[in-house]
Amino acid sequence: MRRLILLLLTLFLISCAEVAHKGEKISEAKVNCDCPKIKLDKEELAKIPDYGLLKKSDWNAIESSFESDNVLPVWTAWLRSCSTLKEKNSWKKVCDLADDMKEPNDENIKAYFKDYFNVYIASNIDGTETGMITGYYQPILKGSKIKTSHYKIPLYTTPKDLITVDLSEVYPELKSKRLRGKLVGNKLVPYLSRAQIDGQGTPLAGNEIVWVEDPVEAFFLEIQGSGIIHFDNGDTMQIGYADQNGYPFKAIGSALIQKKEITMAEASMEGIKNWARKNIVKLKDFLNINASYVFFRKLPNDLPGPIGALGVSIEAERSVAVDPKFIPLGAPIFLSTTQPNSNDPLDRLMVAQDTGGAIRGGVRADFYWGSGDDAGRKAGSMKQQGKIWALLPKDYVFPTGTQEFAMKRSRIEEASK
Repeated sequence: MRRLILLLLTLFLISCAEVAHKGEKISEAKVNCDCPKIKLDKEELAKIPDYGLLKKSDWNAIESSFESDNVLPVWTAWLRSCSTLKEKNSWKKVCDLADDMKEPNDENIKAYFKDYFNVYIASNIDGTETGMITGYYQPILKGSKIKTSHYKIPLYTTPKDLITVDLSEVYPELKSKRLRGKLVGNKLVPYLSRAQIDGQGTPLAGNEIVWVEDPVEAFFLEIQGSGIIHFDNGDTMQIGYADQNGYPFKAIGSALIQKKEITMAEASMEGIKNWARKNIVKLKDFLNINASYVFFRKLPNDLPGPIGALGVSIEAERSVAVDPKFIPLGAPIFLSTTQPNSNDPLDRLMVAQDTGGAIRGGVRADFYWGSGDDAGRKAGSMKQQGKIWALLPKDYVFPTGTQEFAMKRSRIEEASK
């Protein structure tokens, strides 16, 4: 079996994608982050124990900013995290205390976190503590449940012939990898690419979940991973990420810059949309550069927000996507960054409730801005530098080897000073 999986991995490397909740979430934001270039060697990262890049800090590091934050809006998000985390021993006590809080006001919430949590600063593999913070949002699109002359761009649900192989069942070190393909006879082959799915013959006919009007908005919906569809009769439908075809994401912004279609300054989400609407003839070829294709599922309309990787609804401006290898999914975090395209501080208590295909490394986060055009503008232009502190229960039990790794790393850093 191990030999079979290894063979499949070799044959279908092109179809091996990282597990991502929000589609293949890679920001098309304009680069305004003077962030350090951290080499993310996958083999080195795989050797690091889970949460091994967290370094013990203290409340003094964030005291002033924490006290200035109005933390009441984060409480709803934290209680949603607890609905899942309380099943785990390390989180049960703090979640029970949260559930029992009779007056969750700003003062009591701050006292709760300071009384029951320790502070850990996130770091990169090279020991630095600053990284890239991007943004995402939930688009709102117009659509139809049937194809019309106006609504003719399909969004598909997961095809029945898409096969997913979880490599971690054989190789635990590949727990973030899945192999996707389809059977042709008794052979597993790569699944259809974007060009094949959107090409002639409509190979996925019958899998349409909804039809929308704008191919560019549909493309960016895949990047964000969830959205709201507004129908002409006033009805709405929430849709969310279900799966993808297995190909790695390729940012069309980079391709447009290389082909001198746009400048670096125009490589924001809005800049790319503007180019697309002026270059309809060229558009399809550029979209096909990204062979990755995201499939969606219908979600209940009464959800307060998109479903994150934790399995709960995320909260606008209080939920963040992280790399779950380095920050426990569901944990409260304190984020210190700046507003999109600005030097104005953005220091906020948040909750790590989501993940993303491009969110990799110890100091890397994706800030959820909410739904609609304003949120989209902020998300599309956010590429800032920032720091992250994880708040973990005082009796939190780290995975085996994590604390030993952290102590060894700390001694090496001290010796090198």
